[in-house]
Amino acid sequence: MTGPDLPISQQPNLPDYPTRKTVNISVLASWTHRQLENVLGGKERTRIIVVLACVLGLASADTATVGASASQLIAQLHITNTDIGLLVTVPSLLAAVGSLPFGVAADRLRRTTILALAVLLWGITMVWSATVSTFDGLLMTRVFLGFITAAAGPITASLVGDYFPGTERGRIYGYILTGELLGAGVGFEVTGDVSVISWRAAFFILSIPGFILARFLFKLPEPKRGRRIRSGNAQNDQQQQDRENVPFDYTRSDGGQAPDTNARPETYVYSNVTQNIEQDAGNTDAQRLASDLNIRPDYKRILRRDPRKLNIVTATKYVMGIPTNMILIAAGASGYFFLAGVATFGMEFVTKWYKINQFFAGLLMLIIGAGAIAGVLLAGRISDALIKRGVLRGRIYIAIGAASLTTICFIPALITNSPLAAVPYLTVAAFGLAAQNPPIDAARLDIVPPLLWGRAEGARTFVRTAAQAVAPTLFGFVSEYIFAGGSSHTADSLRWTFLIMIIPLAANALIMIKAIKSYPIDVATASASSNITHNRHRNPT
Repeated sequence: MTGPDLPISQQPNLPDYPTRKTVNISVLASWTHRQLENVLGGKERTRIIVVLACVLGLASADTATVGASASQLIAQLHITNTDIGLLVTVPSLLAAVGSLPFGVAADRLRRTTILALAVLLWGITMVWSATVSTFDGLLMTRVFLGFITAAAGPITASLVGDYFPGTERGRIYGYILTGELLGAGVGFEVTGDVSVISWRAAFFILSIPGFILARFLFKLPEPKRGRRIRSGNAQNDQQQQDRENVPFDYTRSDGGQAPDTNARPETYVYSNVTQNIEQDAGNTDAQRLASDLNIRPDYKRILRRDPRKLNIVTATKYVMGIPTNMILIAAGASGYFFLAGVATFGMEFVTKWYKINQFFAGLLMLIIGAGAIAGVLLAGRISDALIKRGVLRGRIYIAIGAASLTTICFIPALITNSPLAAVPYLTVAAFGLAAQNPPIDAARLDIVPPLLWGRAEGARTFVRTAAQAVAPTLFGFVSEYIFAGGSSHTADSLRWTFLIMIIPLAANALIMIKAIKSYPIDVATASASSNITHNRHRNPT
């Protein structure tokens, strides 16, 4: 007997060849990776965007997991929905407090290392959370978790400002904020389903990505700050600065090597993304447009001191004195307030009001999440395109439109009790809610001098996380003690709670209308402040 006629035990040892299924999966994974690199602009850009997106995804996955595990936590730890709110509120309050010192650190220390250590400690704390046996013990772990997560906001914003040029920051923010939404989806669907069996297993599983992500963060390159500090000829320094600051290899659009520093400015390409190398690359695209439009700055608010020498009180006072910054902070905080309530009690509301089980509720949340992802991806891209077409207030217009769309679509979704009828409204509402953030985040970088980005984001994160901290407890309290009369939550009490909480969400659009007037002036003021800092660095005398 030979070949196939031999018994299995006597078959010769032949090399293992991949099955058709293995080959197909490998080919699909390779194709997906190539397509992702093409969209994001190359290998290094993809690595940075994905890692920063995952950092934001961890925090939202944690909040969503607590919400998805609410029923199990209530049953096993003998707590109420108000206590569930506290499990989200406490870490958010600590994150608000911690955002200020982390904002200072983002402007002065190595950001990638700080972020890597924070994520590593986050993973350790999640393992600790899975081992506690009482509500008090779980609350204690959340205290540590809150302070650790405070590093994400200020450091991520500062890194985005220095990694990527102003012409595409809205689009880049869209990609990175997608991680926040995908993290919430993981919390609702994956760890939420695991929590049906064991909430401890859900917390433990959530810790694993933290350890993996910390390893990648330790390997991220640290970009130079400000993208404005140069020392010689403007043109030569510009091109050298771009090569040093951005960890992506420039190649000539005609297929040649990196640009010659003695050559005139022309179009270069990093990966498949074409950028125009200009002498004033330190300014954002909005700041250059404001200059072209002859927008005058507010001379009283031009920063004439070195931003690096400002203490935290002086720096915070300055950035909070920027009119548009205050408007955007207030608008963003109200949006995140509502989002935090949805992340905590959304799963419970969907299962009770629409009378579906947790598995189908998770699928419904994923559909809604897909709308939110579309919102962050499209809004950032559109806002960048409007700036390039000469619409200076483009980012503000997009944010106002998205806020209005959210309010209009949430109301009918909360009135109907049919899940099929509610899905389109909820999906569009989620689209608008998420679409506000990329243009707002990009606009904040336009109105703040680069060397204050970390502290400005720290102040903004303080207000935003404070709003997020209040939301879960307030949602829980209102639904339990006002609409349910102190009894256990009912579907109708949660519905009325969401309807009432739409009011601050509706105020978003009205708040941001004021930014239409103040934004151009603040953009010009930030540009003037950066120019003074740059000139003093070059000419100390």
